Amino acid sequence: MFLGTYAPKLDDKGRLILPAKFWDELASGVVITRGQEHCLYVYSAREFENVHEKIRQAPVSSKQARDYTRMFLSGASQEQPDKQRRVTIPVGLREYASLDRDLTVIGAGSHAEIWDTESWNTYYNETESSYANTAEEVIPGLF
Repeated sequence: MFLGTYAPKLDDKGRLILPAKFWDELASGVVITRGQEHCLYVYSAREFENVHEKIRQAPVSSKQARDYTRMFLSGASQEQPDKQRRVTIPVGLREYASLDRDLTVIGAGSHAEIWDTESWNTYYNETESSYANTAEEVIPGLF
């Protein structure tokens, strides 16, 4: 499970050092793809297989499902962390997420997310108040 918030830097070659707490889950390979709100999703190879299996079950007759599948999978890139625990983020994905040197990596349960730090701070500031004031069940069965 991916938890927490981290602030790694992107190096000149487009690599970042994975948070140590994520290393065991990601050491055997990662899949990085477009996320929503212009962040990147990072999955272990094993978890991405689970996600892909669910995507394969989507009805091909649904335009929304086809659109989502195309955006999600066409941006996906399999990467292998090096011995220094660095992973390269492909140029197209860096551009999609507007990644510069300062990054924020968050744990989101089944995956991690990579954000440009300024974008994360904006998102956090816009969303935290509604999170704190949630008065109804957003996730069934949680509260």
